[in-house]
Amino acid sequence: MNINLKYSEKFEQRHNSSATEEQVAAMLNTIGETSVDALIDKTIPASIRKQKALDLPNALTEHQFLKEFKQLADKNQLFTSYIGQGYYDCIVPNVILRNVLENPGWYTAYTPYQAEIAQGRLEALINFQTTVMDLTGMEIANASLLDEGTAAAEAMTMFYGTRKKDKKKANTFFVSELCHPQTIEVIETRATPLGINLLIGDHTKVDLTNPDIYGVLLQYPASNGEVYDYTDFIATAKELNISVAVAADLLSLTLLTPPGEMGADV
Repeated sequence: MNINLKYSEKFEQRHNSSATEEQVAAMLNTIGETSVDALIDKTIPASIRKQKALDLPNALTEHQFLKEFKQLADKNQLFTSYIGQGYYDCIVPNVILRNVLENPGWYTAYTPYQAEIAQGRLEALINFQTTVMDLTGMEIANASLLDEGTAAAEAMTMFYGTRKKDKKKANTFFVSELCHPQTIEVIETRATPLGINLLIGDHTKVDLTNPDIYGVLLQYPASNGEVYDYTDFIATAKELNISVAVAADLLSLTLLTPPGEMGADV
C-alpha cells in the first residue's frame, strides 16, 4: 500500500481533500475542463465572486498553528470576576469537562444515533429537573427555557393568562428593582406587545392592594447581593390573589431557604 506523507501536516489536505494533482487533473479531464479556475468561472456567477485576491498569510501546518495558538493563549490574563448580576464563575468537574465539553459528539458535525441521543437527553433533563425541584422547593420544574430573563418573561405571561376571577381586568406586573437589569429588559420587551403595564420599584414600598397588580417578580439573592426573607411579602400577595415568581440563584439555594418554602408560585 502506498502512503503519501507529503501533505500529512497540512490541514486542508488531511481534512478537506486528499486529492493529488494527478487526481484533480483526471477529474477535470472527465468533465471537460482545463483547470479548477475555469470550472469556477463557469459555475459560480461573477456577481457573487470576490474580484480581488485574498490578502492572507501563508498557511501554517497544524503543529505550527497549535504552537502559535498556545503562545497567544498564554498572553491572556485571568482576573477574579466581580460583575455579579447573575454571572458567576464556577468549577466544572473534570468528568463533565471530559464527557461533555470535550466530547466530539457535542461540538462536531457528528449526528448520534437518534435513540442514543434521545435517551441521553431524557436522562440529563430528568436529573436537572429533579435537582432544581430539590433546590427550589417547588413541586414541578422544567428545562425548556433559554435563561433567567426568558423564564421571568414566561412567568409574567403565564400569570397574565391565568389571572384569578377578581383580577381578570388587572394588567400590571410588579418587578422588583433589585432584579438583574438584563432580566428587566427582557420582561420589558415581552410586556410591550402584550399590553402589560410594568411597575418597577422597591418591593418593601409597593402597594399590593392596588387592584391592577396581578403578579410580582422578586430576585433572590438581589442583584446587589442582598438576601431578603420574602415570606411575609409573598403571604400578603397570595391573600390578595397576586401570583409571585422568584428568580433565584440555584447554587445559593444550597444554603438559603428555598422560594417554594416561602410560598412562591414560580
